[in-house]
Amino acid sequence: MKITRFTDKMIQNLKRSNRKYMRGEGYGFNIRVTPSGSKTWLYIYTFDEKRKELNLGGYPEVTLETARSKFEEARKLVKNGIDPSAAAEQAKEERRKTPTVDDLISEYIARHAKVFKKCWEEDERLLRKEISPDWGKKKAVEITKRDVILLLEKIVDRGSPAMSNQVLKIARKMFNFAIERDILQHTPFFRVKALAPNTRRERNLTEAEIKTFWSSIEDAAMSDEIRRALKLVLVTAQRPGEVSGIHPREIDGRWWTIPAERAKNGQAHRVYLTDTALELIGDTKGEGFIFPCPHKKKEKPIDSHALPVAVRRNIKWPLIDKDGSPLHGKSGEPVTENRFKIEPFTPHDLRRTASTFMGELGFIDEVIDAVLNHVKSGMIGIYNRYKYDKEKQEALESWERKLLGIITGKRCNVIPLTRAFVS
Repeated sequence: MKITRFTDKMIQNLKRSNRKYMRGEGYGFNIRVTPSGSKTWLYIYTFDEKRKELNLGGYPEVTLETARSKFEEARKLVKNGIDPSAAAEQAKEERRKTPTVDDLISEYIARHAKVFKKCWEEDERLLRKEISPDWGKKKAVEITKRDVILLLEKIVDRGSPAMSNQVLKIARKMFNFAIERDILQHTPFFRVKALAPNTRRERNLTEAEIKTFWSSIEDAAMSDEIRRALKLVLVTAQRPGEVSGIHPREIDGRWWTIPAERAKNGQAHRVYLTDTALELIGDTKGEGFIFPCPHKKKEKPIDSHALPVAVRRNIKWPLIDKDGSPLHGKSGEPVTENRFKIEPFTPHDLRRTASTFMGELGFIDEVIDAVLNHVKSGMIGIYNRYKYDKEKQEALESWERKLLGIITGKRCNVIPLTRAFVS
């Protein structure tokens, strides 16, 4: 084996061959090149009269400088009678037994959230955004109750009390999961209370707000996919996450079947599509998602989180001066405008708005619950298996007539009509 002093240029110039080969610079510090071209740093040494190899990482992810440092540390261990391979395995086992919070997040998502929760992506997004920056590199066992309180207070102080409560809910569940799997013995969330009241949202748009929303959204800063998805939430009264993931294969004529695996309650749900809904959906014969993610073409739909983000951004849209610099008020806060020109709302409020107007149109709770895909409770849920398809059609058609009357300002007949059932 040729022995020489490694340089970055030398390592970069090592070419792949039909057979794997190694280059070394002495004392066991080597790099191995495989036929595929991958390069791996190795420390080759003898311990207890046995030849051993310690993988120091792949190049270029592990730089020459880092690899040499790892090699020198391992060589010192050998000189002191310690097997670096055994030490590495022990360290790996210790990490497995006492994971960092980032490790715990990954295990929780893989072993619990993905298995039991349809909205696991939201759990992962929340944990990576809210927990990982402050706690990610810390050992999960080192997180204290005081750490929890300070994190929740930090979120409240930035003006997001509802998010603080949501972080408490998901992070507590993750640490309880760690106890169930014997990763931890105790949870730092014991007796930690929410720092903000859990208030139920009761916001629904008035007729004047609906008309303004329908026109102002055309000038809002968002993609056409998000714009149409938000309108479709209002038209169909379905959940934003279910609307954002709609696919042509779920549509058969005027009926859209939300499969059980996408429905929040795990029950397949049929939604009648009015003319307005079909117009917003567009092409129902294509193979890609109706509202595709712009970064994944038609391979994935837009993330359900994209809808509330787009709404929030346009409610507080930053203003700029003629030079493109952000404007600030006298106290230094950014100057913003509400591009929707109505009181703040969420995409889910659009669903509540449609439900409220169907109630005003005279439809009974059972029918509205059927439109919303709410689970029947008690004995009714057990014995009443009727799907209310005809009534759902009538409710959504009546709501469409009312909505068009609001948007156009023209009086429309919104009395529910008994019409031929569309199958």
